[in-house]
Amino acid sequence: MRKDIHPAYGPVVFRDKSVDFAFLTRSTATSDKTIEWTDGKTYPVIDVDVSSASHPFYTGRGRTIDTAGRIEQFQRRYGKRK
Repeated sequence: MRKDIHPAYGPVVFRDKSVDFAFLTRSTATSDKTIEWTDGKTYPVIDVDVSSASHPFYTGRGRTIDTAGRIEQFQRRYGKRK
């Protein structure tokens, strides 16, 4: 493997502020902001909009679409033209 062509790979905290959830992992992403983790060390922190703690698929709060209801809604809105 060639030297000095790969980005630095180190520990980073990804934080989802909407549900106050954070996890520590390794990544090539970096940030100027830092956070003190539970182990007492300081790590760069990256704020994300959606994580497994807030995504509807993982939390079970997802919407199901009623296709029959959509057809009926279309018929009510546009109806059968004479």
